[in-house]
Amino acid sequence: MKWSNSVRKWSRIIHRDLSFFFAGMVLIYAISGIVMNHRNTINPNFSITRKEYKITENLPDKAGMNKEKVLTLLEPLGEAANCTKHYFPQADVMKVFLKGGSNLLVNVKTGEAVYESVTRRPLIGAMSRLHYNPGQWWTYFADIFAVGLIIITLSGVIMLKGNKGIIGRGGIELIAGILIPLLFLFFF
Repeated sequence: MKWSNSVRKWSRIIHRDLSFFFAGMVLIYAISGIVMNHRNTINPNFSITRKEYKITENLPDKAGMNKEKVLTLLEPLGEAANCTKHYFPQADVMKVFLKGGSNLLVNVKTGEAVYESVTRRPLIGAMSRLHYNPGQWWTYFADIFAVGLIIITLSGVIMLKGNKGIIGRGGIELIAGILIPLLFLFFF
């Protein structure tokens, strides 16, 4: 009886301390995991905004387009300093590449323009990068975190006794928590 009480006491201490220590990691992985689960509707790394508008002035064709004219088109967007290069993928369509991944697409015949602004998502992007294992040092910490989660799980399983523990409601919840992922693995 004393041995089992001692084991439960230490499992509570270990469970509590490791839970506090790894709480930040659990939140980072949980939040970025939700975003990554919805990658088809939200880009976790970049925010992309599109602006469609019409240029009213007459534009030169491919032969007449030069760097100075491109820069004047970028000035109203505040992107003149970010121009890297321009080219014509089609006879009447010019594409301008900007630093950071933004771009401008202009139909020089009709004046129709589409500006795509690409900006990094600082917090969510950084969290998502951790999911992709950014380097060897992170591998070591992620492995320690994984071992910590195993210890937290095992200490949680043995912490309670009686109807709320492994032989009661806790055991039913444990089995359900194991069966649900297994069902998804086998049937989906």
